Amino acid sequence: MKAMILEKPGTSLRLIERPDPQPGPGQVQVKIMACGVCRTDLHVVDGDLTEPRLPIIPGHEIVGSVSALGEGVEGFGIGDRIGIPWLGHTCGCCSYCRSGAENLCDAPGFTGYQIDGGYADVTVADARFCFPLRGDLSDAELAPLLCAGLIGYRSLVMAGVASKRLGIYGFGAAAHIVAQVACYQQRDFYAFTGPGDAAAQRFALELGAAWAGGSDQTAPVELDAAIIFAPVGPLVPAALRAVRKGGIVVCGGIHMSDIPSFPYHILWGERVLRSVANLTRQDAIDFLELAPKVPVQTRIEEFPLEQANQALHALRSGQLTGAAVLRPC
Repeated sequence: MKAMILEKPGTSLRLIERPDPQPGPGQVQVKIMACGVCRTDLHVVDGDLTEPRLPIIPGHEIVGSVSALGEGVEGFGIGDRIGIPWLGHTCGCCSYCRSGAENLCDAPGFTGYQIDGGYADVTVADARFCFPLRGDLSDAELAPLLCAGLIGYRSLVMAGVASKRLGIYGFGAAAHIVAQVACYQQRDFYAFTGPGDAAAQRFALELGAAWAGGSDQTAPVELDAAIIFAPVGPLVPAALRAVRKGGIVVCGGIHMSDIPSFPYHILWGERVLRSVANLTRQDAIDFLELAPKVPVQTRIEEFPLEQANQALHALRSGQLTGAAVLRPC
């Protein structure tokens, strides 16, 4: 197999070859067709997330076909198209797992962080944490749904069903997916991009935004809720100022720069500030059932596997409109 491997945070990925991994009990071997490049991958590579198992193959928006089955696997057959997400393992016995909050598991394993991921042409995964993928979207178009879509959907649920005027801060991979779901649910969304990012603002308007502008601008209406995808701490007080009393601000990323101090009065009025952590398997089931009904369409830019470093740089430097996807062949 070929893979792009991270040996030390803050360094470039290196192309390697090694024997194909073989599936153990309960695992599937997957021939990878596409793997999305997520901002979480960038946080792993850049060292913002500090608990990787090194060396590690990043990538957790994996689409492929089942090429071998480990002992005891049920529900999948050879050749099935399959998706592998960020949540790759849970202990199943902690209080969080027992209560249905497996996204908060005390002893989890995350794909591309503690478990080798999808910047490769072959991988293995716990079949219990994989999902069948159907529909007309190509492998590359499906890949961003496996994290950007899932985290965006969980963030939208956390924003509340009554939130009809929704602010979205940071208009990248997750935002362009959740915006389509918001429109399907007859919500108005207001897109806040990096100041001066005209391309992202045009993209948001193409997707049905009621308004698009810079994150340094004042919201044109009082918002019911806001979702922050950009890993920029100062956006938290900005979003709190933008939402109404009783409004909700959801931080949708796994990492964010420090949040500056802010006056209590912008939180007062029973405003809610909360984070979203990881995902549950039920999130994936619900979202993957909903996505074809919208139908969600992803805007992608494809890169060969060997150009993973270039794809990460494009994400880091804000050159992407939509999502980057690696193709192993």
